[in-house]
Amino acid sequence: MSISADLLVSTLRNHLFTPIERAFEDAVTSQSPSNSTCPATDADVVVAYAKLASAVLFRVLGFALLVYALIKLYELFFVPFNRVRLLEEIGYHDDKTKARRRKDLANLVRKRRKVGERLPPVYPNGWFQLMGSHQLAVGQVKEICALGQHFAVYRTTSGKARVLDAYCPHMGSNLAVGGTVKGECLQCPFHGWVYDGKDGKCVEIPYTDKIPKNAKTKAWPCCEMNGGIYLWYHCDGVDPTWEIPVIDDIATSKFTYRGRVEHHINTHIQDIPENGSDLAHLSYLHIPNVLSGTDLSTIHNSIWNIIVHIFKVQAVGSEEKVPHVSTFLLQHYLLLLNRWKFLNLYFTVYQIGPGVVHLHFTSSFGEGVFVQTLTPLEPLHLCLVHRLYTNWTIPTWVGKIILALEAVQVDRDVMVWNNKTFMSRPMLVKEEQLIVTFRRWFAQFYSENSPTLESLQKGNDSLDW
Repeated sequence: MSISADLLVSTLRNHLFTPIERAFEDAVTSQSPSNSTCPATDADVVVAYAKLASAVLFRVLGFALLVYALIKLYELFFVPFNRVRLLEEIGYHDDKTKARRRKDLANLVRKRRKVGERLPPVYPNGWFQLMGSHQLAVGQVKEICALGQHFAVYRTTSGKARVLDAYCPHMGSNLAVGGTVKGECLQCPFHGWVYDGKDGKCVEIPYTDKIPKNAKTKAWPCCEMNGGIYLWYHCDGVDPTWEIPVIDDIATSKFTYRGRVEHHINTHIQDIPENGSDLAHLSYLHIPNVLSGTDLSTIHNSIWNIIVHIFKVQAVGSEEKVPHVSTFLLQHYLLLLNRWKFLNLYFTVYQIGPGVVHLHFTSSFGEGVFVQTLTPLEPLHLCLVHRLYTNWTIPTWVGKIILALEAVQVDRDVMVWNNKTFMSRPMLVKEEQLIVTFRRWFAQFYSENSPTLESLQKGNDSLDW
């Protein structure tokens, strides 16, 4: 028996079973006087067993509460944060009635909202995250629907992530539904055809030795880094023209994973990265204390606003060698009673293509990085994920607080995004010219054949999910 098992048995014996045995002996003894030679009556035995049952119940309840408290403490200090908000769970406000289901309300707003005129394409070209690395185990296959495509994402026995078209070119079965991993390949659940994840070629057909030369499915360019599995999308099938930089502090385990926040959002993909260039909204929407909540009609009147958030941004722009990267410098601090500053955070923000942002930060209590990914699951349905990695001076429980506070700020943005219309020609003042600059930069990720909302909606009148 192991030391831990011996310790567990000893603890149970000393704190649960031995006290119960003593309680039973005391119960029987108390019903039979020490100076009496008469045997205990049936009533004495009943009372003794009642006391025993009471002692057992209290001991078991006490032990259960202790185990529950230990589990919660373990989760608090060691389990990474995980907060997910689906489309219908946030971002909608019903002024007329509370009778509607949240999903019905979300669909109603989605149908009635004016999405905007001259809407840019909904699927830009670039790298997009399909899932976190921890969400795909060795030998596991998952179906991911994004960018108007269906993907079969699997991890080979050697640990590499591969992405194939989900539908088998033989008879159309879904490789991700019942498909099995065979070494570096994926086997179809329908007829057993086996496809290589590198190039999509069929390498085995169980019932024939002759494999057709054109027996092939699409293998999508993919990579795995910084805790995520990414796919390259280009509407014209162009190979990757740039790469996502590896964050060395994550690759070398200097930074530890502290958790993630996931938001599902109903807006155009350009609205979200454009947020970083909209400096005026930082000085209004995000100033109120996060404890003021997410009701945009009341956050500015909260008593919690004796402490407010202050943001200062400097746009650096992009370099000629890496035109797909736009850089910002951001400072955040809390201001108490409009006088005292504290909790300074200094960010260097890299917008990498349309779907990836790295936010490196330093502070007096530690350093780390947010890895932000944005993936269009379908037109105007986006998945926004923030993962936090920090050094040892910011433990998991502190990382959870940081993520929870950051999540509230994003919640406020979602309330705006889910109800706004896209303005192709916004009425800007001179202090907002950075938005125009950002739109010019972002336009490089669209090409002539990039899918538009109109082209994708032909023959599909429903936007329900």
